[in-house]
Amino acid sequence: MPHDPLDMVIGEESAKRDAAAAAKHAAAAREAEKAGDRLSAVTEYRKAVAANPADASSAFSLAYLLDQMGLDDEAAALYERICETPPAPVNALLNLSVLYEDRGDYARAERCVRQVLDTNPTHPRARLYMKDVQASREMILEEEPDRDVVKKKALLDTPVSDFELSVRARTCLKKMNIRTLGDLINYTEAELMSYKNFGESSLAEIKRMLTSKNLRLGQGREDAHRAARRQMMDQLRGSGKEMVLNKPVSDLQLSVRARKALQLLNIQTLGDLASHTEAELMGVKNFGATSLVEVKERLGELGLTLRTLDPD
Repeated sequence: MPHDPLDMVIGEESAKRDAAAAAKHAAAAREAEKAGDRLSAVTEYRKAVAANPADASSAFSLAYLLDQMGLDDEAAALYERICETPPAPVNALLNLSVLYEDRGDYARAERCVRQVLDTNPTHPRARLYMKDVQASREMILEEEPDRDVVKKKALLDTPVSDFELSVRARTCLKKMNIRTLGDLINYTEAELMSYKNFGESSLAEIKRMLTSKNLRLGQGREDAHRAARRQMMDQLRGSGKEMVLNKPVSDLQLSVRARKALQLLNIQTLGDLASHTEAELMGVKNFGATSLVEVKERLGELGLTLRTLDPD
């Protein structure tokens, strides 16, 4: 039965043709992906997006592939376009936040993650990303100008004996072989408190002293973990395997003892785990050699290893 001309919308047939062409190119792109031909997949996804700019699915797939191939600017532009239409997809916001963070644009990265948390405050990946973004905004030796690096290094090399501390606090630090501020910020509150005769008053002294220098306990370790995660991501970028770093540690199906130890260290993803050293894991109560072997074997199955310290 012929359509009533009054029911026709200008450009309707053209839109249908464009949508059909976009679907055809998107299907070809998915087949190319299955075959491992990422270049052809990118070409087909680009055609799909050009035919139908409203096809958010193809735009996201294209952005994700470009991100993997190191074409960050084009990927970011696509993610930004996808996120302009509310509600913005969660994965697009989180992937865009990572790209912004890699650029050093921490304010935009945080806004992306905040947008996810505003609607889902308990989203595990978003909470982890927010923690990482906020930590990245702080002073990081690797990203500071040369002059500031020298200044920061000089600060961390300052002997703790230069500060007015009580005899008890000074004695405990000496026995723990903590000589400089750099040594000190590699320790956590729990580690200091676990040392014999180190009490709340000594801890309060130490924290006040570090705060006066814009430092905090555990900062050195956090910086090392963050740098290790970045290095792993850079090494895997473009291989198609980088997303394994964001998988939850629960995927390893570890024993109860090993899982509890990782919880104490607030290790949530495989990237977090691989950024730790053997010594850090072994320092957790009840985490023994058996648990260490278990963790290393499971990581090895995924092509990952625990972080190793560079020789001095």
